[in-house]
Amino acid sequence: MKTRRGVVQNQRVSPSATSYRRRREAPTHRGARPLRVLCREVPKLWDSIAPSRRARTRSTFSEEPPMTQQNRAGVRRQKPANGTNAKQEQLSNFTTDHTPLITTNQGVQIPDNHNSLRAGARGPTLLEDFILREKITHFDHERIPERVVHARGAAAHGYFEVYRSMSQFTCADFLQDPAVKTPVFVRFSTVAGSRGSADTVRDVRGFAVKFYTQQGNYDLVGNNIPVFFIQDAMKFPDLIHSVKPEPNNEIPQAASAHDTFWDFASLMPESTHMLMWAMSDRAIPRSFRMMEGFGIHTFRFINARGESHFVKFHWKPKLGIHGLAWDEAQKIAGKDADFHRRDLWEAIENGDFPEWELGVQLIPNDKEHAFGFDLLDPTKVIPEEMVPVQRIGRMVLNRNPENFFAETEQVAFHPGHVVPGIDFTNDPLLQGRLFSYTDTQISRLGGANFHELPINRGVCPFHNFQRDGMHRMTIARGQVAYEPHSLIDGKDFRVDGGSAGFQSFPEDLEPPKVRRRSPSFDDHFTQARLFFNSQSAPEKEHIIAGFRFELSKCEVPAVRQRMVDNLAHVDEKLARRVAEPLGINPPDAKAAAGRAGFRDHRITMPIEESPALRMVDTGDGSIKTRKIAILVADGVDSASLRPIREAIEKAGAQCKVVGPQLGTVASASKRQLDVDATYVNMPSVMFDAVLVPAGAQGAAAMSSNGDAVHFVLEAYKHCKAICAVGEGVQLLSTLGIGADTKPLPAGVIVAPTPVTNLGDTTAATQIAQEFIAAIAKHRHWDRANVESVPA
Repeated sequence: MKTRRGVVQNQRVSPSATSYRRRREAPTHRGARPLRVLCREVPKLWDSIAPSRRARTRSTFSEEPPMTQQNRAGVRRQKPANGTNAKQEQLSNFTTDHTPLITTNQGVQIPDNHNSLRAGARGPTLLEDFILREKITHFDHERIPERVVHARGAAAHGYFEVYRSMSQFTCADFLQDPAVKTPVFVRFSTVAGSRGSADTVRDVRGFAVKFYTQQGNYDLVGNNIPVFFIQDAMKFPDLIHSVKPEPNNEIPQAASAHDTFWDFASLMPESTHMLMWAMSDRAIPRSFRMMEGFGIHTFRFINARGESHFVKFHWKPKLGIHGLAWDEAQKIAGKDADFHRRDLWEAIENGDFPEWELGVQLIPNDKEHAFGFDLLDPTKVIPEEMVPVQRIGRMVLNRNPENFFAETEQVAFHPGHVVPGIDFTNDPLLQGRLFSYTDTQISRLGGANFHELPINRGVCPFHNFQRDGMHRMTIARGQVAYEPHSLIDGKDFRVDGGSAGFQSFPEDLEPPKVRRRSPSFDDHFTQARLFFNSQSAPEKEHIIAGFRFELSKCEVPAVRQRMVDNLAHVDEKLARRVAEPLGINPPDAKAAAGRAGFRDHRITMPIEESPALRMVDTGDGSIKTRKIAILVADGVDSASLRPIREAIEKAGAQCKVVGPQLGTVASASKRQLDVDATYVNMPSVMFDAVLVPAGAQGAAAMSSNGDAVHFVLEAYKHCKAICAVGEGVQLLSTLGIGADTKPLPAGVIVAPTPVTNLGDTTAATQIAQEFIAAIAKHRHWDRANVESVPA
């Protein structure tokens, strides 16, 4: 089946043959010496490297294979080989492997990588040692400026496929053919913290997708929250300066819980809607794989007839939207600062490829003013009950980067990277971003040629008359570096008003030129109220607790007071409850209304709440990739444990045996059980649920171990599913839970030891199914009195 470059071929090819052909036939980037040419300069190096390069194959474009327990571990060694990935082919030209030789950057073999050149064995090092100088000089320049925002991130390769042609709305090529798989590179990030900060801080998460399309690169650069703090890019530097560590002492890191941020936010009522989201569990996601993504701004779809529809972009995770408990998030930050990075990496390495559906909200051009709020306002959402989200495609991430710096750190996203069929609106925040992203990439990546870095290169050809600059890689032939021209073939060449390529939508603009905000942006509280009203009872409690914690860190009482006064315009009860433990006066809505920046404009929404804004009851209902801790000690009942564990793993969860020490423990039947982790080095915050097996001796040993008891108490406090079998219920005694307790707290399963000695696993399977159902709910947030648990 013939296909254009970048389109998957529906045929299977031998992995080794495919890999060899790719590296022999793939077009070489101008200015780069192919690996085989470099290696011919060092024959021994070629001999050692060629077989491994020919044998290696990785195809991001490939459909994910069915995963079994047996082949799951093999995913790392061999990726699916059916189909072709244009982006991976391109990257392979820049990829190198380890070899038995070490050379200088000029290709000179190094005989000794342990000793510098000296004048005698105990003499001074000589300046002529060009090998030492090159190595040290390169090391001294290995770091580039980190991103001002979104500095800490993780990324992965994958593909996107559209479900059906969207030609009615857009002429964007990658949204037309369901048979085409478009390569993507996706980077997730926190916003405020530095590269060395923790993953689980309370923060917005970046969700940036680079589509390598046949019309050029398209970047959908958004967040996991659909609105933003400010309406105009003029305030972006002020916002970031306020949330960053305070300049006098560089404290706190990766946290908004300090005076400068809340001073700014309390004086900017337009931030109120975003603050509601930031104080919710959306800002402490369980995993990158379990959070939504949004384009934030309103964009335009343009079809082949030049007709426009406004569009909002949504990414819907297959696994649902899930968050951490705040106490849990803080503990994870200390126990495993790389929690989200590790989770994404391991899921892909295990073949549990993360998946999202791309959804769009489409609004006809003539309905722009039909909602009461302004579509250009980035602090507003379009409720899904008013404009349903149409799911038009899916994205699968199925390959980890080969090199963090070369790919994840050097990738350059930009909301201005669009393709024909997608256009901008006059959103004033978006308009500022269109300038800022290019400017920051030039500073961060050392010049205007950052688009030539392998991870940033498109898979389609590019040509223009831009020349030179730092780190230029393309070698442009000939004497002509301008347009129009006639010197190449004697014919006039001119690109002047053609109909092909990107066409901006011919929008009518309103005079006069002014520096002021549209009155249609003035309602700062109605949608904040809609968001709060839409939450479940536990989610509302988490928002209140979020505000209390953050504002309690503010040392200036006036800042705390201003913020709760603003919240009184969202919900009076919310404001009162936030204010209660803060040592300030009751909230005063009138005081807020009298301050500069306050706007009294209110719109009337046709709905009181939007269930689509909740996190509860989302996802496919499975427990795939959930991590289950099985607590053990010498004397556990392995016979009843085995069928329960097998059923849980068959449902897609991942079990780890956690004991008092590494090595093995002896079961009641004297069988040796391998221990994967200890109570201390992998505590309960690393898991989604806990299983305590039966066995009198084992239960007694764990009940007398403070770390094991704390493990269970902490999991209970964080509202996780807990299953105690037989004597294992002893670990719940501190909670007042016994074998006869009725009713049991939400998400707690207590079961007698199932009989298995006759080969009948019916009872054990029933226990497993009850436990699986409890795990599938993610957390049991309605569990009562968890604040009294000593953990």
